[in-house]
Amino acid sequence: MKNYTILPALASALVLGLLTMGPAQAQPGTGGPAPQPAAVPLDGGASLLLASGVAFGLKKLRDRRRVRQE
Repeated sequence: MKNYTILPALASALVLGLLTMGPAQAQPGTGGPAPQPAAVPLDGGASLLLASGVAFGLKKLRDRRRVRQE
């Protein structure tokens, strides 16, 4: 009868050992070259977006003034 109580304890110890073995063997990198950040061209798109926002705002202001004058 004692074998039935020892067997689950051994099985859980084995599973626990296998689950912790992977992270215990992990080592940090060898210090290779650092990855370069992705170059994102923000100048062209951002300036066009800003210019279109200003133009849209001016159009809305002119439309509002026309409605008030009528």
